[in-house]
Amino acid sequence: MAPKAKPAAPKPAPSQEKREFVHPSAKHARKQAIKDAFAIQPISAFYFFLAANAVAALFSPIQDCDETFNYWEPTHYLSHGYGLQTWEYSPEFSIRSWFYIAIHAIVANIRRLLPHSNKVAEFYFLRYAFAVGCAFCQTLMWRSICLALSPRVGIFFIIATIFSPGNFHASTAYLPSSFAMYMSCLGAAAFMNWRGGIKTAMGMFWFAVGGVLGWPFAAALCAPFVAEEIFFAAVSDQDRMFESALRVFRGVMAGVLLVGLDASINTFFYRRFELVSWNIIKYNIFSETGGPDLYGTEPWTFYFKNLLLNFNIWFILALVSLPLFLLQKLFMRSTGETFQSGLRTFVFLTPFYMWLGIFTLQPHKEERFMYPVYPFLALNAALAFHSFLTFFGNASPRTLVGKIPAKLKLAVVSLGLVASAIVGLARIGGMYTAYHAPLSLYDPLFEVGGRGDTVCFGKDWYRFPTSYFLPKDMHAKFVRSEFRGLLPGEFSEATTGFGFFGGTWLPTIGLNNKNEEDMGKYVDLRMCVFMVDTQFPERVDVELPPNEPDYAKNVDRWEEVKCLPFLDAESTPFLARAVWVPDWEIIPEGFRRKWGRHCLLKQRR
Repeated sequence: MAPKAKPAAPKPAPSQEKREFVHPSAKHARKQAIKDAFAIQPISAFYFFLAANAVAALFSPIQDCDETFNYWEPTHYLSHGYGLQTWEYSPEFSIRSWFYIAIHAIVANIRRLLPHSNKVAEFYFLRYAFAVGCAFCQTLMWRSICLALSPRVGIFFIIATIFSPGNFHASTAYLPSSFAMYMSCLGAAAFMNWRGGIKTAMGMFWFAVGGVLGWPFAAALCAPFVAEEIFFAAVSDQDRMFESALRVFRGVMAGVLLVGLDASINTFFYRRFELVSWNIIKYNIFSETGGPDLYGTEPWTFYFKNLLLNFNIWFILALVSLPLFLLQKLFMRSTGETFQSGLRTFVFLTPFYMWLGIFTLQPHKEERFMYPVYPFLALNAALAFHSFLTFFGNASPRTLVGKIPAKLKLAVVSLGLVASAIVGLARIGGMYTAYHAPLSLYDPLFEVGGRGDTVCFGKDWYRFPTSYFLPKDMHAKFVRSEFRGLLPGEFSEATTGFGFFGGTWLPTIGLNNKNEEDMGKYVDLRMCVFMVDTQFPERVDVELPPNEPDYAKNVDRWEEVKCLPFLDAESTPFLARAVWVPDWEIIPEGFRRKWGRHCLLKQRR
């Protein structure tokens, strides 16, 4: 008789199974590989960007009234049913995208689902969303910089970005130019990183998103990268040329589909077919009414001064990045860089110069027009600093630079970085302390205001932050000042019989594209329950215009609800305007800031 088979041993539980042994040195090797590729962990880079952007979300003033009236107010209309309307949203002109606004309105409304919701919380919730989104995009671009260039360039990119007042302004601004900046990071990241294949179509798509949903002109930033693709295709064999053409075709088709989607969304809001991107281009380039020049012109030096204030030494480095690169190619032939990698570096440097050159030639200039190119400015500056350190560190011992001790070189470089960061932080602190009042003034309205009350603005119309800072059903109104341009109207609040969001398509009255004053935008002073006005006590010898009296001085008619310090820029010396200067008695008079008072007043009844 055959022996009985032994029963099979019970299978161990999954938790008891032997795990594959990984030697500690292998784990260390993986960590070292990440460190070699990126210098720091990608999550650490994200936290650096996020920290800088979160500070901006909480403390950055609204610098441009265009942000208030063209973006915050339409978003407030979609979310709360009322808001101020500019001529750009009139169905007659249709040069603003409701698709862009609707996306942000959805994000802001998420805050209404959370506890302790109010309109101010919605405002900051959307700003924090900007901070996270911007940090994510910046991190992806940093990652591609490390892979395509070097980890050291990536570190300098982080430093140039997070300590710059430019990033403080742009990272959380609700502007298409800021959105285009985010998309520029994603587009550049795709074009720069060839690991896993050439990503031309993806890069073109992200630049198209920035152009179609944000600002059409920003799509031009992808031109150097597409030119690079075409050049390498032209010098390649037939198969690679076909692959290149296919990548470009896919990118173009992605952009066309995006334009179609944008047109369909805007057709719903405007109730007629609109290509908003084309409307913007047509107005800015082919307008017969004066176009953007109606709103002021600036000399060619405007952007150079502005970028120097917002990036200090990094802007200078960005300007000299291309000459430094060319000199490095001519006199430092031992770098081992191939023609292809050298050409690619040249392409990476090009967008900054192209953008700065184009917009310097335009008569109408605004700081926000530079936002899309900020990542490229930081990239150029980082590359220039890297080239400078390469020369500084590898100089021949026979030269004067080569005889400088290594520790002294390190001290000089470190001192320069620290000084740049201090100047940047001083400007950020100066901007906050000087101009934070409009975002901090309206808290008392939630206690002393009532539904249906009006808050009026005269000469301070452009300092109104947004209706998000007013209690529910409280409206902003305008009284006449010395300003003679066109002020915003109000979206129609009609609902019955007009479907959803009737104010987006109903005909408007008193809006024009010539910046001509409309008297229908003003209310009588007696209708104002509250008034916002700024006093400038330092201007003792200045006679006030008849339409801009000092309302706060008229104590028989107005009582102060709240007043906050506000910089008197006209009376303050340049240095004290440019950076934070402490208000100490020991500071010489010629370097001290002069202050006004930004006040919320209530009319006595």
